[in-house]
Amino acid sequence: MQVQLSHPTRTVEVKGPKKVKELLRELNLVVEAHLVIKGDDLVTEDEMLHDKDQIEIRPVISGGSPLTPHPLRLTDSR
Repeated sequence: MQVQLSHPTRTVEVKGPKKVKELLRELNLVVEAHLVIKGDDLVTEDEMLHDKDQIEIRPVISGGSPLTPHPLRLTDSR
């Protein structure tokens, strides 16, 4: 199967069939830290992947802003 990875961007060929979690382990990637997309669908770690599949693996990225008051939120000025 063709596997497209990011961070760093690269494409690798991996022999199937295998489960998503097996693929991630083979690529030394943490299961809980990556999203796996087969075609246009997000798949779970138990999904079976086959040689004909096109797979994309993206790292899970989270973030946000520091805790600051929202500019539209009214505050009590007492």
